[in-house]
Amino acid sequence: MSGGAVQPTPVRGRTHPVVGRLPVWRIGIVSGLAGIACCVGPTVLALLGIVSGATALAWANYLYDNYTWWFRLTGLGVLAGLVWWSLRRRDQCSIDGVRKLKWRLLTAGVIAVGTYLLGYAVTTWLGRFA
Repeated sequence: MSGGAVQPTPVRGRTHPVVGRLPVWRIGIVSGLAGIACCVGPTVLALLGIVSGATALAWANYLYDNYTWWFRLTGLGVLAGLVWWSLRRRDQCSIDGVRKLKWRLLTAGVIAVGTYLLGYAVTTWLGRFA
C-alpha cells in the first residue's frame, strides 16, 4: 500500500446487478403452489404412498375448510417476497424498476393464479378416487 491509500476489499457475493429476465414462471409456480399447499401437500403424500387416499382427502378437506385463507395469504406473501428478492438482486427495487417490469410482474401473478386453479382442479379430481 503506497501513500496510505486503502485498497477496497472485495465483498463476498455479487458485485454487480444480475442481468436477464425476471423468472416469472418460477415465481408464479412456487407462489401458486404455496397458496394451494393445503390440497397439494396431502395429495403428494398419497401419490407417494406415505398416507392413504382417504387420509389425504380428510387432511385436504380439513385444511381447505379451516385454513384456506391462511394458505392463500401465504401464497401472496411468497409471490411478493420472490418479486422483491428478484428485483433487489437486479437493483431494480424502485418505482421505476417496477414500472419497467410491470407486464412481467403481472404475468407472474397470472401464472400464480393459474397454478392455484390448476392445483385445485387436479386435487379435486383426484379426490373422487379416494
